[in-house]
Amino acid sequence: MVEALYLLDCYLKEFEASVVSVKDDKFVVLDRTAFYPQSGGQPFDTGKMVKEDGSEHGVVFVGKFSGEISHEVSGPGLMAGDKVKCAIDWDRRYKHMRMHTAAHVLSNVIEKDAGALITGNQLGLDQSRIDFSLEDFDREKFKVYEEHANRIVEEGHNVNLFLMSRDEAEKRAERLSGLAKGLPPEIKDVRLVEIENFTVEACGGTHLSNTSEIKGIRITKMENKGAKNRRAYFELVE
Repeated sequence: MVEALYLLDCYLKEFEASVVSVKDDKFVVLDRTAFYPQSGGQPFDTGKMVKEDGSEHGVVFVGKFSGEISHEVSGPGLMAGDKVKCAIDWDRRYKHMRMHTAAHVLSNVIEKDAGALITGNQLGLDQSRIDFSLEDFDREKFKVYEEHANRIVEEGHNVNLFLMSRDEAEKRAERLSGLAKGLPPEIKDVRLVEIENFTVEACGGTHLSNTSEIKGIRITKMENKGAKNRRAYFELVE
């Protein structure tokens, strides 16, 4: 099993690893990685791997398949046993960290203030979205929800990460997932994300260490997707 370094250190920009396997000259599994694989609405990390001989291999996609984190590289040349120094495209990663923590803040505000059930999200570099189920869709109230979310940002709540068994996590959190569908029953080990004095929930994504780093949240568009299905788009205030 690959050691996922990003689970407890989202600020790790560079690391060293060994190549465990290479498939089709481009799909690389490492013994440890800080590259985030696309999942949970958060896009994959990009960056590079550098061999001991100085040759560079760009990381163009990262995914998780059958429990293994696989890195797609830009060209052949890596083999099992190679030692590599890896570097993450930090600007891309940090923007996703800000977006993901912002999504947690805004989702929880919508859930608590509006009684909505969160059904999904998709993060982007410039704009992200939250999908939710809500009977009474009062667009005017979302200005209030935006203001509430920005108070959480301005108050500078610490964000803490914990790895534990599902049983331990269920004792610590009111509910493991903010999503309406809940956390799949087959997941036995959980990574909790705690925004102090605000929320605790299971999430495997990369996050900030304090909500103040979000800087600000702006809701840009609301959509009625039919029945109780709603969608809110938001961006970060720089």
